Amino acid sequence: MTTLITTDLVVLDTYLGADTSSVIRHLAGVIAATGRATGAEGLYADALAREQKTSTGVPGGIAIPHCRSESVLEPTLAMARLNPAVDFGAKDGPADIIFFIAAPAGADNEHLKLLSRLARSLIKKDFTAALRAAKTPAEIVALVEEALADKPAAQSPASATAAPLGEVPPASRAPEAAPGLHPAASQLPGGATATAGRPLRLVAVTACPTGIAHTYMAADSLVEAAREAGIDLQVETQGSGAVTPLDPAVIAAADAVIFAVDVDVRGKERFAGKPLVNSPVKRGIDEPAKMIQEAVAAAGDPNAHRVPHFGAEETAEHQAESSNEHLGTKTKKVLLTGVSYMIPFVAGGGLLIALGFLLGGFEIAGAAGKILANNSLGNLPTEYPAHALGPLGAYLGAVAFQIGQLSMSFLVPALAGYIAFGIADRPGIAPGFTAGAVAVFMGAGFLGGLVGGLLAGLAAYWIGTWRVPRWLRGLMPVVIIPLLGSIIASGAMLLLLGAPIAALSNGLNHWLTGMSGASAVVLGVILGLMMCFDLGGPVNKVAYAFAVAGLGTGSALNHAPWEIMATVMAAGMVPPLAMALATVVDKKRFSLAERENGKAAWLLGASFISEGAIPFAAADPLRVIPATMLGGAVTGAMTMAFHVTSQAPHGGIFVFFAIGNFGMFALAILVGMVISAFTVVALKRWAVRKPVDTVGAQQLVSQNS
Repeated sequence: MTTLITTDLVVLDTYLGADTSSVIRHLAGVIAATGRATGAEGLYADALAREQKTSTGVPGGIAIPHCRSESVLEPTLAMARLNPAVDFGAKDGPADIIFFIAAPAGADNEHLKLLSRLARSLIKKDFTAALRAAKTPAEIVALVEEALADKPAAQSPASATAAPLGEVPPASRAPEAAPGLHPAASQLPGGATATAGRPLRLVAVTACPTGIAHTYMAADSLVEAAREAGIDLQVETQGSGAVTPLDPAVIAAADAVIFAVDVDVRGKERFAGKPLVNSPVKRGIDEPAKMIQEAVAAAGDPNAHRVPHFGAEETAEHQAESSNEHLGTKTKKVLLTGVSYMIPFVAGGGLLIALGFLLGGFEIAGAAGKILANNSLGNLPTEYPAHALGPLGAYLGAVAFQIGQLSMSFLVPALAGYIAFGIADRPGIAPGFTAGAVAVFMGAGFLGGLVGGLLAGLAAYWIGTWRVPRWLRGLMPVVIIPLLGSIIASGAMLLLLGAPIAALSNGLNHWLTGMSGASAVVLGVILGLMMCFDLGGPVNKVAYAFAVAGLGTGSALNHAPWEIMATVMAAGMVPPLAMALATVVDKKRFSLAERENGKAAWLLGASFISEGAIPFAAADPLRVIPATMLGGAVTGAMTMAFHVTSQAPHGGIFVFFAIGNFGMFALAILVGMVISAFTVVALKRWAVRKPVDTVGAQQLVSQNS
């Protein structure tokens, strides 16, 4: 096991900047300088993204910025004692003790346990006091290693699931009080015992996005607060390591449940019907005693909010929790949910169809059914397309084409089904798939799938809000909601909306098919600009979703959807490839971390992963983004002008066999890459910042060195 912290990773009594971003950037630089990360910028970007989800300041003048990152080579702790302190979002004021926890994306459980053990130690006042009193980095390292080596106390059989402070178990437990309610509990609101002669019994789940620090600190804080109140509490920590669920008998005996989470609770249905206190995981650290009080009050309140029974009621709760989102944000999320679940059908189907064309020729589309009906591997066809690779190629091509075509036939139903799922959870899937199938039947295409999925999801969600007798609740998600949701959504499609949407879809297809010359080039420019504007963000996703959704309508007689797919893929490959080339053309304009990222960007760009350019854009957006958009626009125009096609929705150059006119595909990417690379180099040379910014940048570099 490697050492998590060394004296080179400790910074004492230093000014690292006035805000969290500056402190995180400096510590990321410290980690990268020791060779534990491939680059500071990638690690900084990942840690800052985690910080923006939930601030990492905790009571006691402590902050624990942390993340999992592809940039991290080995689990690492970097520590800073700040002077002056910096506000990391804790309620009791700024933080002067900072531990930056950096874990590799695939860190093993043993390392994650050590990192989490340190996070739990930080709620011990004697430990933090020793950190503040330490005079040298060596003393800090010794204190941390002592905390990491802390062994859990021996456990009695009756408390085998206890959560000793400093250890990282999957479940934590406050020891049972003596018979009768503790005096502190009797003073809590609603503090009546569930059964005479025993204290209230609570269960809790803690979870945060990374599952390294907050998950376990919240568990320990809640356990300690419950112990002081004489409450029996058991906690399930859904962290990075293996999760051991709470015993079903413990859950059944609980009087209330606490969810201190920033992500969805795994297995939430286990707690169905229990009075619920639901808060962000950070509140479990900041206000554990108050959460215990609220849980006690909920246990004695027959009208308390409860964990919903799995089904549409859970969907209603989810919708209520996200009610502060704008309508546009909600719509975008559910549409992208549908697209994300649809893509595997398109990816597999598209590649199989392309393979079928490679083996059996383009004529295989009309001959596949006949070949499969009359032939087999032991009886190869004697009549087959002229461009097929012999009888075996024709037969295997027919097999690949037919499987691919069947996979593609799920495109619209899957899109609609999972849009409905995004709105109404599982009860929306069946009405959504049915509405999507109706859209296919009506010829409404992917536009019909979008509308049908939205209708089905809204119908399922609405039905799920009905108040029904308890005996009927079990039938709601498996019978009532699918039945009525399908009738409403599919009925509306068949009776009212299907025909108009089909006419609109056909008109759009005719327009795309008829594009030529200048109009096709303009569309290519627009798609290229969108793909390079935000590098995997909403605008990029809209262009990609548009291309993928239409991919299934392409055919040997209608290449327009395939041309759009090729345009989107080619333009999306330009930004990372251009940044990789730029770091070679003029190394002096890029930091060491950027040059390292540039090496990885070659492969990312070739694989059509636009996000490979994000570290460059995050560091210098005003130069990088315009430069990549210029190259992407040229690439998009060229691919449309030369009628390049792609039957695969992803893969870059590695799906060359699915790309028509591959030479022009590669040339368009090469031209766009060169334009973007030299543009960004020129901007870095001559579009310089004002002198005051240059001074600030030099100061930051000196701090990171």
